[in-house]
Amino acid sequence: MRTPDLDLVSGAPFWPLAAGLLGVYPPLRADEKCDVAVIGAGITGALVAHTLTEAGLDVVVVDRRDVAQGSTAASTALLSWELDTELADLSNMIGLDGAVRAYRRSLEAIVSIERLTTLMHDRCGFSRRPSLYLATRKRDVARLQREAELRATQGLPSEFWSARRLAASSCFRAPGAIRSEGGGEIDPYRFTHALLALARSRGARIFDRTEIVEERASRRGVKLVSQRGPVIRAERAVMALGYEIPRPLRRDLVALSSTYVLITEPMEPCAGWEDRCLVWDSARPYTYMRWSADGRVLIGGEDEPFRSPARRDRLLPRKVKRLVRRLGNLLPNLSPEPAFAWTGTFGETKDGLPFVGEWAGAPGRIFALGYGGNGITFGVIAAEIVRDLCLGRPSRDAALYRLDR
Repeated sequence: MRTPDLDLVSGAPFWPLAAGLLGVYPPLRADEKCDVAVIGAGITGALVAHTLTEAGLDVVVVDRRDVAQGSTAASTALLSWELDTELADLSNMIGLDGAVRAYRRSLEAIVSIERLTTLMHDRCGFSRRPSLYLATRKRDVARLQREAELRATQGLPSEFWSARRLAASSCFRAPGAIRSEGGGEIDPYRFTHALLALARSRGARIFDRTEIVEERASRRGVKLVSQRGPVIRAERAVMALGYEIPRPLRRDLVALSSTYVLITEPMEPCAGWEDRCLVWDSARPYTYMRWSADGRVLIGGEDEPFRSPARRDRLLPRKVKRLVRRLGNLLPNLSPEPAFAWTGTFGETKDGLPFVGEWAGAPGRIFALGYGGNGITFGVIAAEIVRDLCLGRPSRDAALYRLDR
């Protein structure tokens, strides 16, 4: 594999470049009134808007960027129900029942995504995929064996593969691995636009390039003041801001990190990777890989603590070279040609779960913050909890993701 010529590498995420402009939305130029205002038109905001309009609520969506151009565009869209925090570790944090429920909710969320794509003329690149969780070191093997056994006892579709079985069944070499069913992949940019189109068909009004600079809560609801002057009056506002931390919340709720992603030119299918399973490893930070729908290999990782956008972006060429070397180690028989690379910032919580729900310090607002490596599946879960809150219905899962946990 050759080292990439950095003239071939772009700092722009691949998905918008590949898909082009899928929808055009105006900025907010006049006052609006609605049941629920959604701040953020990325994949979580789009899922919330779709779910709320499906429930019959009147919705307005705003975003300070163009639609789907924030963390959604930078998403690598591995639809994994396996959380960044292993089930055993999460059980130690929140108890076995809660941990198993969190894993099952993520598994159910992928089923919901598949069902959603059947409503669309465009399947948005959705495909079912198994996953391989590779042991990076020999000393990780016993832990992964216990993890696979725990999952199996709880009815989660995972099994441990020895190094011998892994070598006989795939092109990957590792001391061991957990093989899981039930994952998937999707084009996050197309999926977001398709969801917003569904919401708009039910009456949602969508405005991008509209920054909300002030939020005022009263007994009558929430008043959102835009930078240009027009206001939105809503009974509630949903904060679906990707990895940004909303103003009322503590900065220490999440740890911000930068991740780096490389995607190759299209390639022929790889012997031993015919099922195009999702691949990640037990290192922390971990490396993750998948195929795109048009036959490219996507590899990401090299995470490090976020300090500033300038520093994050400046490190991209160096990180690309490391990802190329890692790809060569994982797939030594291929000669992939790098096409694009990008970097993005994400947030991590202590337990690997998102923050969803209301908070006493921000009346009238509901937070749908899908921090962690499972942002899309967390968005599905958040949308359902937000709907129940807006309709005054109980949600059995709300306590798992509450902001004050």
